[in-house]
Amino acid sequence: MRVSQFFISTLKEAPSEAELVSHRLMLRAGYIKKLASGLYTWMPLGLRVLRKVEAVVREEMDKSGGIELLMPAVQPAELWQETGRWDVFGPQMLKIKDRHDNLFCFGPTHEEVITDIARREVKSYRQLPVNFYQIQTKFRDEVRPRFGVMRAREFVMKDAYSFHANFASLEQTYRVMYDTYSRIFTRLGLKFRAVTADTGAIGGSGSHEFHVLADSGEDALAYCPTSDYAANVELAEAVAPTVPRAAATQAMRKVATPGQKSIEEVAAFLEVTPQQILKCIAVVGEIGGFALLLLRGDHTLNEVKASKIAALGNFRFATEQEIEQNMGCRSGYIGPIRSVRTFADRAAAAMSDFVCGANDAGFHLAGVNYGRDLPEPSNIADIRNVVSGDASPDGKGTLNICRGIEVGHIFQLRTKYSEALNATFLDENGKAQFMEMGCYGIGVSRIVAAAIEQNYDERGITLPASMAPFQIAIAPIGMKKSEAVRNAAEQLYAELSAIAGIEVLLDDRDERPGVMFADMELIGIPHRIVIGDRGLSQEVPMVEYKGRRDAEAQQTPLQDIVKLVQSKLCD
Repeated sequence: MRVSQFFISTLKEAPSEAELVSHRLMLRAGYIKKLASGLYTWMPLGLRVLRKVEAVVREEMDKSGGIELLMPAVQPAELWQETGRWDVFGPQMLKIKDRHDNLFCFGPTHEEVITDIARREVKSYRQLPVNFYQIQTKFRDEVRPRFGVMRAREFVMKDAYSFHANFASLEQTYRVMYDTYSRIFTRLGLKFRAVTADTGAIGGSGSHEFHVLADSGEDALAYCPTSDYAANVELAEAVAPTVPRAAATQAMRKVATPGQKSIEEVAAFLEVTPQQILKCIAVVGEIGGFALLLLRGDHTLNEVKASKIAALGNFRFATEQEIEQNMGCRSGYIGPIRSVRTFADRAAAAMSDFVCGANDAGFHLAGVNYGRDLPEPSNIADIRNVVSGDASPDGKGTLNICRGIEVGHIFQLRTKYSEALNATFLDENGKAQFMEMGCYGIGVSRIVAAAIEQNYDERGITLPASMAPFQIAIAPIGMKKSEAVRNAAEQLYAELSAIAGIEVLLDDRDERPGVMFADMELIGIPHRIVIGDRGLSQEVPMVEYKGRRDAEAQQTPLQDIVKLVQSKLCD
C-alpha cells in the first residue's frame, strides 16, 4: 500500500479528555475518531488492526469446531420478556420502537436470540453438541463511557453459544473454549492470564475471565506465583486465619475520639494499627433488613461475596437515618456491642483486644474481646477482598495482586436460558430434556486498546506484528528528487509485496524524513527500511533497517534486505 493511496491522519497531541495511554495513542495515530460519547469511527489504520484480531479469532474458533452465523443487532422485546431480563438488564439496554410501536432493543448480548434459534432448529440429541458463534456489533448504554474503545457504548464482540445434551458434554466444550481462548491471545502476542470469576448478570454455574495484564486495568487479579491458582479479586477466597485467636490481655474501656471517624484517623489518634480496629459497615439486606458487616480495619468489603450470604441476600448500604434509627448514633462511631445482626469476616472473627465504635458520637471502645464483651460471632463468612501476602486458597503459596483488562469471558450457563425459553430436545429415550448451554465472549475491539496498553513507548504504538496495521514501512528520502532512490524504493516495494503474507507501506509522500519516521513509529509498524542517496552511492549499495523496538538502526546491503526482513518476520 502506498501512503498516497491510503489515508493516514496523525495528531501531534491527543484531546485532553483521553485518559488512558491506549485512548491517547489511538486518537493520535488516527486509528479511531470520536463521533459522540462512547461512539467511535474505526479509521482505515485502526480497521486493519481490528480485522487482524477478528481473523485470528475466526481462525481459532473455526478450528475449535465453532460454526459462524450472524444474528440481528436489533432484537424484539418479547424474547427478553420471556427470560425476564427486559426489566432486569437495566438502563444499559437501549430500547427502541419501530413505526408500529413494537418494542425492540439494540442487543447488548445474544443469549435470548441464539436460544430461540436452538429451540426452533434443534430437535434431537443427534444434533448435539453444537457451538454457534458470531462477530457482531453490540451496544450497552454505559453510564460513563470512557477510555476510548476500552469502555465504549458500541463495540465489536465475538460471542459463541454452545448447546449440549448433558453437563459432561458442556464441560468438554468449555475446556475446548478455554484452550481456544488461550491460543487466540497467545497468537496475538499478548501477556494474559485466565482467572476464575463471578458469573455476574449473565448467570450460570462457573466462569473464567481472560485478562490482558496492564497497570491501567480496571480489574484486580489475585494469583499465586508458585502454583496455577488465579482468580478475579471479586471471587478469590480469603482463607480463614490458621493461627488461633489470641487470648484477651486488656480490659474494655471507652475512649474519647472527638472528630475521628475513619479507620486511618482513629488508628493515628489512638496510636494503633488499622489491623487492631474492627470496621463496621451498616447495610440493609433484602433478607432480614438492617445488619452490620464486620471487617478488620485494613481490609475492604467484597460486595460480590457479601451479596451471596443466604441470610442477607442482595443488599444496599444503610442511610444515615437508618444508622441513627438502629444504632443510636451517626456513622463513624458504630460498633457491634448492641443488639443487631452481624456478619463477621473470617479475619474479623479472629481479632482480640480490638478497637471499635462505641455507638456514641466522639467515642470508641478499646480492648474489646469476643465471648466477654460481646457474643461470639455466629455468622462468619468470607466477605473481604484478598490482599497481597494472603495464603493462596490452594495451599501452595501466597497471593500476589496485579491489574488486568478483561478481554474474554466464558460461562457455563447450564439450563438458565433453555428453561426460560423452553429450549428442549428429545433424548435417546424420546424424552424431552432442557439443553445445557455454554457462553463464550471476546471483546474484539477492546483487545486492540488492551494490546496498546501493553505495547507502547514514548514515540507511539509498538504492537506485535500479528496485530500491526502493516508489517514493514519503506521510507525513501528525497524520492521525488532522486531517481536512484525512487527506483530502489519501487523495486523493494514490489519484491516485498510479492511475498505472501507481507504487508508493506511505502511512504511516497514528499515529506521530511523526521515526519515520515515519526508517523511510522506512532502508528506502530514493526519494521522500517530507509532508502537514501548516501547509502545507495556506496560501493555496495546500503539501506538502513530498524525494528520498532530497536534502540539503534543497522546498515544493511540493499541486496540482503529482503532476506533480513523475512528472518525478522519469522522471529
